[in-house]
Amino acid sequence: MSEILRTDVTIVGAGLVGLAAAVAMHQAGYSVVLVDSKNPVGTDFSDESWDARIYAISPKNAQWLDDLGVWTLMNQSRIGKMQSMEIFGEVDSSKAEQTPITLSAGDVNADTLGYIVESKSLMQALLKQVVALGIQTRFDSSCETVSNMPDKAVLRLSHDRTIESTLLLAADGSHSWVRQQLNMPMQQKSYEQTAIVANFTATKPHGNIARQWFAQDAENHNSILAWLPLTGNVISIVWSVSTSYADALLRLSNDEFADTVRLAGNGILGDFKLLTPAMRFPLSLQKTSTLVQNSVVLVGDAAHQVHPMAGQGVNLGFRDMVDLLDTLKTKNQYQLLNDTHLLKQYTRKRKVDILNMVLLTDTLYHLFRSQNAAIKVVRNWGLSATNHQAIKKMLVSNAVSL
Repeated sequence: MSEILRTDVTIVGAGLVGLAAAVAMHQAGYSVVLVDSKNPVGTDFSDESWDARIYAISPKNAQWLDDLGVWTLMNQSRIGKMQSMEIFGEVDSSKAEQTPITLSAGDVNADTLGYIVESKSLMQALLKQVVALGIQTRFDSSCETVSNMPDKAVLRLSHDRTIESTLLLAADGSHSWVRQQLNMPMQQKSYEQTAIVANFTATKPHGNIARQWFAQDAENHNSILAWLPLTGNVISIVWSVSTSYADALLRLSNDEFADTVRLAGNGILGDFKLLTPAMRFPLSLQKTSTLVQNSVVLVGDAAHQVHPMAGQGVNLGFRDMVDLLDTLKTKNQYQLLNDTHLLKQYTRKRKVDILNMVLLTDTLYHLFRSQNAAIKVVRNWGLSATNHQAIKKMLVSNAVSL
Protein backbone atom coordinates (compact mmCIF):
# COMPACT_ATOMS: atom_id res chain seq x y z
CA MET A 1 0.00 0.00 0.00
CA SER A 2 1.42 3.38 -0.99
CA GLU A 3 2.14 6.02 1.64
CA ILE A 4 1.48 9.70 0.95
CA LEU A 5 2.76 12.09 3.56
CA ARG A 6 2.01 15.83 3.51
CA THR A 7 4.19 18.27 5.40
CA ASP A 8 5.33 21.89 5.44
CA VAL A 9 9.02 21.13 4.88
CA THR A 10 10.91 18.17 3.47
CA ILE A 11 14.65 18.10 4.05
CA VAL A 12 16.78 15.80 1.91
CA GLY A 13 20.11 14.98 3.53
CA ALA A 14 20.85 14.21 7.19
CA GLY A 15 24.32 15.69 7.41
CA LEU A 16 25.13 18.50 9.85
CA VAL A 17 23.24 21.17 7.89
CA GLY A 18 20.25 18.93 7.18
CA LEU A 19 19.93 17.87 10.82
CA ALA A 20 20.25 21.47 12.03
CA ALA A 21 17.66 22.55 9.45
CA ALA A 22 15.22 19.92 10.72
CA VAL A 23 15.60 21.07 14.33
CA ALA A 24 15.37 24.78 13.42
CA MET A 25 12.34 24.38 11.15
CA HIS A 26 10.54 22.26 13.73
CA GLN A 27 11.20 24.77 16.49
CA ALA A 28 9.92 27.54 14.21
CA GLY A 29 6.56 25.74 14.18
CA TYR A 30 6.66 23.93 10.83
CA SER A 31 5.96 20.25 10.26
CA VAL A 32 9.13 18.58 9.01
CA VAL A 33 10.15 15.30 7.41
CA LEU A 34 13.86 14.50 7.22
CA VAL A 35 14.95 12.10 4.48
CA ASP A 36 18.22 10.26 3.91
CA SER A 37 19.20 7.11 2.03
CA LYS A 38 21.32 6.11 5.03
CA ASN A 39 20.40 5.93 8.70
CA PRO A 40 22.64 8.21 10.80
CA VAL A 41 20.99 6.92 13.96
CA GLY A 42 22.95 3.72 13.40
CA THR A 43 26.28 5.55 13.65
CA ASP A 44 28.54 4.21 16.40
CA PHE A 45 29.26 7.13 18.72
CA SER A 46 30.74 4.98 21.49
CA ASP A 47 34.28 5.22 20.13
CA GLU A 48 36.00 7.88 22.22
CA SER A 49 39.00 8.29 19.92
CA TRP A 50 39.38 11.71 18.32
CA ASP A 51 37.51 12.34 15.08
CA ALA A 52 39.84 13.44 12.28
CA ARG A 53 37.07 15.47 10.70
CA ILE A 54 36.62 18.69 12.62
CA TYR A 55 34.87 22.03 12.06
CA ALA A 56 35.61 25.58 13.15
CA ILE A 57 32.28 26.96 14.36
CA SER A 58 31.89 30.74 14.47
CA PRO A 59 30.64 32.34 17.71
CA LYS A 60 27.34 33.37 16.10
CA ASN A 61 26.67 29.86 14.84
CA ALA A 62 27.64 28.39 18.21
CA GLN A 63 25.03 30.67 19.79
CA TRP A 64 22.47 29.57 17.17
CA LEU A 65 23.17 25.90 17.93
CA ASP A 66 22.83 26.71 21.62
CA ASP A 67 19.45 28.35 20.94
CA LEU A 68 18.41 25.12 19.20
CA GLY A 69 19.29 23.18 22.35
CA VAL A 70 22.12 21.36 20.57
CA TRP A 71 25.34 22.91 21.86
CA THR A 72 24.89 21.75 25.46
CA LEU A 73 24.32 18.16 24.27
CA MET A 74 27.96 17.96 23.15
CA ASN A 75 30.79 16.88 25.43
CA GLN A 76 32.08 20.30 26.46
CA SER A 77 35.44 18.87 27.51
CA ARG A 78 36.15 18.00 23.85
CA ILE A 79 35.43 21.44 22.38
CA GLY A 80 38.47 23.52 21.51
CA LYS A 81 38.47 27.30 21.68
CA MET A 82 40.33 29.72 19.39
CA GLN A 83 41.35 32.76 21.40
CA SER A 84 43.64 34.04 18.66
CA MET A 85 45.16 33.15 15.31
CA GLU A 86 48.65 33.50 13.90
CA ILE A 87 49.11 33.71 10.13
CA PHE A 88 52.54 33.13 8.61
CA GLY A 89 53.67 34.00 5.09
CA GLU A 90 56.68 32.79 3.16
CA VAL A 91 59.90 32.38 5.10
CA ASP A 92 62.35 35.25 4.70
CA SER A 93 65.85 33.73 4.78
CA SER A 94 67.33 37.07 5.85
CA LYS A 95 65.44 36.96 9.16
CA ALA A 96 66.05 34.61 12.07
CA GLU A 97 62.36 34.51 12.96
CA GLN A 98 59.21 35.05 10.99
CA THR A 99 56.72 37.48 12.50
CA PRO A 100 53.13 36.38 11.95
CA ILE A 101 49.97 38.42 11.77
CA THR A 102 48.25 37.86 15.11
CA LEU A 103 44.47 38.04 15.13
CA SER A 104 42.93 38.25 18.58
CA ALA A 105 39.29 38.04 19.60
CA GLY A 106 39.95 41.12 21.69
CA ASP A 107 40.67 43.12 18.52
CA VAL A 108 36.92 43.25 17.88
CA ASN A 109 35.79 42.97 21.51
CA ALA A 110 34.81 39.31 21.13
CA ASP A 111 35.32 36.51 23.65
CA THR A 112 36.60 34.03 21.08
CA LEU A 113 37.29 33.67 17.37
CA GLY A 114 35.44 30.38 17.29
CA TYR A 115 35.22 26.81 18.51
CA ILE A 116 36.80 23.62 17.17
CA VAL A 117 34.39 20.69 17.32
CA GLU A 118 34.49 17.10 16.13
CA SER A 119 32.08 16.18 13.37
CA LYS A 120 30.77 13.08 15.15
CA SER A 121 30.20 14.99 18.40
CA LEU A 122 28.11 17.66 16.67
CA MET A 123 26.22 15.05 14.64
CA GLN A 124 25.41 13.03 17.74
CA ALA A 125 24.06 16.13 19.50
CA LEU A 126 21.92 17.09 16.50
CA LEU A 127 20.54 13.55 16.21
CA LYS A 128 19.68 13.53 19.90
CA GLN A 129 17.68 16.71 19.42
CA VAL A 130 15.91 15.37 16.32
CA VAL A 131 14.83 12.29 18.30
CA ALA A 132 13.91 14.28 21.41
CA LEU A 133 11.66 16.61 19.40
CA GLY A 134 9.94 13.71 17.66
CA ILE A 135 10.77 15.00 14.18
CA GLN A 136 9.52 12.64 11.47
CA THR A 137 12.28 10.87 9.57
CA ARG A 138 12.41 8.61 6.57
CA PHE A 139 15.87 7.11 6.86
CA ASP A 140 17.09 4.18 4.76
CA SER A 141 14.88 5.61 2.01
CA SER A 142 16.43 6.37 -1.35
CA CYS A 143 15.00 9.19 -3.46
CA GLU A 144 13.62 8.08 -6.81
CA THR A 145 12.00 11.16 -8.38
CA VAL A 146 11.33 14.76 -7.46
CA SER A 147 8.72 17.05 -8.99
CA ASN A 148 9.17 20.75 -8.38
CA MET A 149 6.14 23.01 -8.89
CA PRO A 150 5.33 26.58 -7.87
CA ASP A 151 2.87 25.40 -5.23
CA LYS A 152 4.59 22.28 -3.89
CA ALA A 153 7.40 19.75 -4.23
CA VAL A 154 6.66 16.04 -4.56
CA LEU A 155 9.36 13.58 -3.56
CA ARG A 156 8.94 9.93 -4.36
CA LEU A 157 10.96 7.49 -2.30
CA SER A 158 11.67 3.78 -2.36
CA HIS A 159 9.13 1.44 -0.78
CA ASP A 160 6.28 3.25 -2.57
CA ARG A 161 6.44 6.36 -0.37
CA THR A 162 5.57 9.89 -1.45
CA ILE A 163 6.10 13.17 0.41
CA GLU A 164 4.31 16.34 -0.65
CA SER A 165 5.60 19.57 0.89
CA THR A 166 5.30 23.30 0.48
CA LEU A 167 9.07 23.66 0.67
CA LEU A 168 11.85 21.18 -0.02
CA LEU A 169 15.36 21.88 1.27
CA ALA A 170 18.17 20.12 -0.59
CA ALA A 171 20.88 19.58 2.03
CA ASP A 172 22.31 16.53 0.29
CA GLY A 173 25.89 17.66 -0.21
CA SER A 174 28.17 18.88 -2.97
CA HIS A 175 26.98 16.12 -5.34
CA SER A 176 23.34 16.91 -4.56
CA TRP A 177 20.92 14.43 -6.11
CA VAL A 178 18.10 16.96 -5.89
CA ARG A 179 20.11 19.64 -7.67
CA GLN A 180 21.07 17.26 -10.44
CA GLN A 181 17.51 15.98 -10.92
CA LEU A 182 16.24 19.53 -11.34
CA ASN A 183 19.13 20.57 -13.61
CA MET A 184 19.98 23.48 -11.33
CA PRO A 185 23.28 24.88 -12.66
CA MET A 186 26.48 24.61 -10.65
CA GLN A 187 29.85 26.09 -11.55
CA GLN A 188 32.77 24.02 -10.40
CA LYS A 189 36.51 24.69 -10.42
CA SER A 190 39.07 22.22 -9.16
CA TYR A 191 41.88 23.70 -7.08
CA GLU A 192 44.04 20.72 -8.07
CA GLN A 193 44.75 20.35 -4.39
CA THR A 194 43.99 17.80 -1.72
CA ALA A 195 43.27 18.56 1.91
CA ILE A 196 44.86 16.20 4.42
CA VAL A 197 43.31 16.13 7.89
CA ALA A 198 44.63 14.43 11.01
CA ASN A 199 44.96 14.94 14.76
CA PHE A 200 48.14 15.05 16.83
CA THR A 201 49.31 15.50 20.39
CA ALA A 202 52.09 18.06 20.84
CA THR A 203 54.69 18.23 23.60
CA LYS A 204 54.10 21.97 24.04
CA PRO A 205 50.72 23.65 24.80
CA HIS A 206 49.02 25.36 21.86
CA GLY A 207 47.67 28.17 24.04
CA ASN A 208 44.28 28.09 22.25
CA ILE A 209 45.98 29.66 19.24
CA ALA A 210 45.06 28.61 15.71
CA ARG A 211 48.03 28.83 13.35
CA GLN A 212 48.11 29.00 9.57
CA TRP A 213 51.03 28.93 7.14
CA PHE A 214 50.90 30.08 3.52
CA ALA A 215 53.97 28.52 1.98
CA GLN A 216 55.09 26.08 -0.71
CA ASP A 217 55.18 22.33 -0.47
CA ALA A 218 58.11 20.06 -1.31
CA GLU A 219 57.14 20.15 -5.01
CA ASN A 220 57.16 23.97 -5.12
CA HIS A 221 53.36 24.24 -5.21
CA ASN A 222 51.40 26.55 -2.94
CA SER A 223 50.53 25.03 0.40
CA ILE A 224 48.17 26.10 3.20
CA LEU A 225 48.67 24.45 6.57
CA ALA A 226 46.32 25.08 9.49
CA TRP A 227 46.82 23.90 13.06
CA LEU A 228 43.57 24.11 15.02
CA PRO A 229 43.49 23.82 18.83
CA LEU A 230 41.41 21.11 20.45
CA THR A 231 41.54 20.48 24.20
CA GLY A 232 44.69 19.65 26.14
CA ASN A 233 47.71 19.49 23.87
CA VAL A 234 45.71 18.08 20.95
CA ILE A 235 45.60 19.85 17.60
CA SER A 236 43.84 19.07 14.35
CA ILE A 237 45.51 19.92 11.06
CA VAL A 238 44.14 20.74 7.63
CA TRP A 239 46.96 20.74 5.09
CA SER A 240 46.02 21.82 1.55
CA VAL A 241 48.73 20.68 -0.84
CA SER A 242 49.12 19.61 -4.44
CA THR A 243 47.52 16.24 -5.05
CA SER A 244 50.87 14.68 -5.99
CA TYR A 245 52.47 15.86 -2.73
CA ALA A 246 49.44 14.61 -0.79
CA ASP A 247 50.11 11.18 -2.28
CA ALA A 248 53.69 11.37 -1.07
CA LEU A 249 52.67 12.48 2.44
CA LEU A 250 50.20 9.65 2.80
CA ARG A 251 52.88 7.13 1.93
CA LEU A 252 54.95 8.18 4.96
CA SER A 253 54.99 6.20 8.19
CA ASN A 254 53.12 7.70 11.15
CA ASP A 255 56.34 8.99 12.72
CA GLU A 256 57.62 10.42 9.42
CA PHE A 257 54.30 12.15 8.77
CA ALA A 258 54.21 13.60 12.29
CA ASP A 259 57.74 14.93 11.92
CA THR A 260 56.94 16.44 8.50
CA VAL A 261 53.96 18.31 9.98
CA ARG A 262 56.11 19.45 12.90
CA LEU A 263 58.79 20.84 10.61
CA ALA A 264 56.23 22.55 8.36
CA GLY A 265 55.21 24.57 11.42
CA ASN A 266 58.81 25.33 12.39
CA GLY A 267 58.58 23.03 15.41
CA ILE A 268 56.91 25.69 17.54
CA LEU A 269 54.81 23.14 19.47
CA GLY A 270 57.59 20.63 19.98
CA ASP A 271 57.31 17.00 18.94
CA PHE A 272 54.14 15.53 17.45
CA LYS A 273 52.48 12.13 17.80
CA LEU A 274 49.78 11.07 15.35
CA LEU A 275 46.43 10.34 17.03
CA THR A 276 44.20 9.57 14.05
CA PRO A 277 44.95 8.15 10.59
CA ALA A 278 45.26 10.91 8.01
CA MET A 279 42.29 11.41 5.70
CA ARG A 280 42.19 13.16 2.32
CA PHE A 281 39.60 15.30 0.53
CA PRO A 282 39.84 16.77 -2.99
CA LEU A 283 39.38 20.56 -3.03
CA SER A 284 37.19 22.52 -5.38
CA LEU A 285 35.15 25.69 -5.60
CA GLN A 286 31.44 25.28 -6.29
CA LYS A 287 28.94 28.08 -6.64
CA THR A 288 25.56 28.59 -8.22
CA SER A 289 23.50 31.59 -9.22
CA THR A 290 20.32 29.58 -8.63
CA LEU A 291 19.72 28.91 -4.94
CA VAL A 292 15.96 28.61 -5.41
CA GLN A 293 13.80 26.95 -8.03
CA ASN A 294 10.03 26.99 -7.48
CA SER A 295 9.53 25.14 -4.16
CA VAL A 296 13.11 23.89 -3.76
CA VAL A 297 15.93 25.67 -1.90
CA LEU A 298 19.57 24.55 -1.99
CA VAL A 299 21.40 24.81 1.35
CA GLY A 300 24.85 23.85 2.61
CA ASP A 301 27.29 22.17 0.25
CA ALA A 302 24.47 21.59 -2.24
CA ALA A 303 24.54 25.36 -2.77
CA HIS A 304 28.21 26.27 -2.28
CA GLN A 305 31.62 24.85 -1.50
CA VAL A 306 34.65 27.00 -0.72
CA HIS A 307 38.33 26.42 -0.01
CA PRO A 308 38.75 25.21 3.61
CA MET A 309 41.42 27.82 4.44
CA ALA A 310 38.82 29.94 6.25
CA GLY A 311 37.10 26.95 7.88
CA GLN A 312 33.74 28.40 6.94
CA GLY A 313 32.07 25.66 4.89
CA VAL A 314 29.64 24.40 7.52
CA ASN A 315 29.24 27.93 8.89
CA LEU A 316 27.90 29.05 5.51
CA GLY A 317 25.43 26.17 5.60
CA PHE A 318 24.19 27.11 9.06
CA ARG A 319 23.90 30.73 7.92
CA ASP A 320 21.73 29.56 5.02
CA MET A 321 19.23 28.31 7.59
CA VAL A 322 19.50 31.36 9.84
CA ASP A 323 18.76 33.67 6.90
CA LEU A 324 15.97 31.45 5.58
CA LEU A 325 14.22 31.40 8.94
CA ASP A 326 14.69 35.15 9.38
CA THR A 327 13.13 35.66 5.95
CA LEU A 328 10.18 33.38 6.73
CA LYS A 329 9.49 35.35 9.90
CA THR A 330 8.55 38.32 7.71
CA LYS A 331 5.81 36.49 5.79
CA ASN A 332 2.21 37.53 6.25
CA GLN A 333 -0.68 35.17 6.90
CA TYR A 334 -1.49 34.88 3.20
CA GLN A 335 2.00 33.92 2.06
CA LEU A 336 3.13 30.31 1.80
CA LEU A 337 6.62 29.08 2.66
CA ASN A 338 7.44 28.89 -1.05
CA ASP A 339 6.18 32.38 -1.82
CA THR A 340 8.17 33.76 -4.75
CA HIS A 341 8.78 37.17 -3.17
CA LEU A 342 9.97 35.64 0.10
CA LEU A 343 12.39 33.30 -1.61
CA LYS A 344 13.73 36.10 -3.82
CA GLN A 345 14.41 38.09 -0.68
CA TYR A 346 16.23 35.09 0.80
CA THR A 347 18.30 34.65 -2.37
CA ARG A 348 19.43 38.28 -2.35
CA LYS A 349 20.50 38.00 1.27
CA ARG A 350 22.47 34.78 0.81
CA LYS A 351 24.21 35.81 -2.40
CA VAL A 352 26.01 38.65 -0.62
CA ASP A 353 27.29 36.39 2.16
CA ILE A 354 28.30 33.57 -0.17
CA LEU A 355 29.97 35.89 -2.68
CA ASN A 356 32.01 37.56 0.06
CA MET A 357 33.32 34.20 1.27
CA VAL A 358 34.02 32.94 -2.26
CA LEU A 359 35.93 36.12 -3.08
CA LEU A 360 37.92 35.99 0.16
CA THR A 361 39.00 32.36 -0.14
CA ASP A 362 39.46 32.26 -3.90
CA THR A 363 41.42 35.52 -3.99
CA LEU A 364 43.70 34.45 -1.15
CA TYR A 365 44.24 31.09 -2.85
CA HIS A 366 45.34 32.70 -6.12
CA LEU A 367 47.34 35.39 -4.33
CA PHE A 368 49.48 32.82 -2.53
CA ARG A 369 49.62 30.49 -5.52
CA SER A 370 51.10 33.05 -7.88
CA GLN A 371 54.82 33.01 -8.65
CA ASN A 372 54.64 36.43 -10.27
CA ALA A 373 57.31 38.64 -8.71
CA ALA A 374 55.06 41.69 -8.42
CA ILE A 375 52.31 39.71 -6.71
CA LYS A 376 54.87 38.22 -4.32
CA VAL A 377 55.89 41.73 -3.31
CA VAL A 378 52.25 42.69 -2.65
CA ARG A 379 51.43 39.64 -0.56
CA ASN A 380 54.62 39.87 1.47
CA TRP A 381 53.89 43.56 2.06
CA GLY A 382 50.49 42.57 3.40
CA LEU A 383 52.05 40.04 5.77
CA SER A 384 54.89 42.28 6.91
CA ALA A 385 54.92 43.39 10.53
CA THR A 386 54.65 47.07 9.65
CA ASN A 387 51.37 46.53 7.82
CA HIS A 388 49.63 44.06 10.14
CA GLN A 389 47.14 46.62 11.46
CA ALA A 390 45.98 47.49 7.95
CA ILE A 391 44.43 44.08 7.36
CA LYS A 392 44.13 42.27 10.70
CA LYS A 393 40.89 43.92 11.81
CA MET A 394 39.25 43.03 8.50
CA LEU A 395 40.32 39.40 8.83
CA VAL A 396 39.29 38.95 12.45
CA SER A 397 35.95 40.72 11.91
CA ASN A 398 35.19 38.28 9.10
CA ALA A 399 36.17 35.32 11.27
CA VAL A 400 33.74 36.13 14.10
CA SER A 401 30.87 37.69 12.14
CA LEU A 402 29.60 34.70 10.17
